[in-house]
Amino acid sequence: MDEIRYGIIGTGMMGVEHIENALAVEGAVVTAIADPDPGSREAGQAAVPNPVEVFTSHQGLIESGLCDAVVLVSPNFTHHEILTDLLATDLHVLTEKPMCTTTEHCLDVVDMAQNRDAITWVGLEYRYMPPVNALVEEVRAGAVGNVQMVSIREHRFPFLVKVGDWNRFSRNTGGTLVEKCCHYFDLMNLITGTRPVSVYASGGQNVNHLDEYYDGERSDILDNAYVIVEYPDNVRAMLDLCMFAEATHNQEELSVVGDQGKVESLIPENVLRIGTRGEHWIGGVDQRPVENAAIKVEGLHHGSSYLEHVDFAHAIRNGLAPKVTVVDGLWSVAIGEAAHRSIEQRRPIDITEVLPNADDFR
Repeated sequence: MDEIRYGIIGTGMMGVEHIENALAVEGAVVTAIADPDPGSREAGQAAVPNPVEVFTSHQGLIESGLCDAVVLVSPNFTHHEILTDLLATDLHVLTEKPMCTTTEHCLDVVDMAQNRDAITWVGLEYRYMPPVNALVEEVRAGAVGNVQMVSIREHRFPFLVKVGDWNRFSRNTGGTLVEKCCHYFDLMNLITGTRPVSVYASGGQNVNHLDEYYDGERSDILDNAYVIVEYPDNVRAMLDLCMFAEATHNQEELSVVGDQGKVESLIPENVLRIGTRGEHWIGGVDQRPVENAAIKVEGLHHGSSYLEHVDFAHAIRNGLAPKVTVVDGLWSVAIGEAAHRSIEQRRPIDITEVLPNADDFR
């Protein structure tokens, strides 16, 4: 199809970003938006340059017949219900992360998406950040040899304010290690090329939101953690998360070490470093800036959302499989859920405790 008609469910901050990125794709038009919040509906309507149909519920948008594809950007805890309705249609779907707040609900989505002809795509767009994509390509090209260790550090600012403060409670988000860190667990799986066997984590709420109460209940979202993810063949990955560390130079630092070398990417410095054992030494590795001239909209995620939308539209037009699947979405949530359980129970968690039929999805 030359033109793709988009519907956007959820037009808060990220919904507006998806509108801006979708509209930058050739042949894309936003024909409908839906959000129960008046302020969000107004923001979504203002972001669309053409007349757009506005709905207060996702059901109205789905039943309107105005869309070929729908982008789901509603609060995390609504994803399961809305995806249940969306996946019963022939609409192409791009759902924001996390796919759902629990592994159990993710399994429902995997089952519902299994026999669809339309695309079901999960918005784990960190794969598309140019320095991350460059790192993955170097690893796949053999720059480090056999991958042995993956390290991801995110040192950043606290969670932003959302409509109704829904993101202040783990029951609504899935917990910090699901809500935010599903991106990083997905990258670990992508880089190692496999799925984990166990998870061990330590974390807490040390600084942020300690004095925030809503209807008499204090916010309970974690603001820091270390997570170790173990893979087959003695390969391991680690996440270092701190959400009161905005006084930093790079928000994300990714490192992959193999038996032949090491690759690092730094964001937003947008630098890639490559070192080869026997050729380079400490302080003397190759370094280069990473850019992608094809990016038309930088947005809040360094152009990754735009590149994701380009691929989503290309898949729709050419009948291709999604590059980021519901199984990818499932695993990213399962690791986060296992990490939260590990913190609560102060022990390693075998992945089958969270995902009993894990071998069916490896």
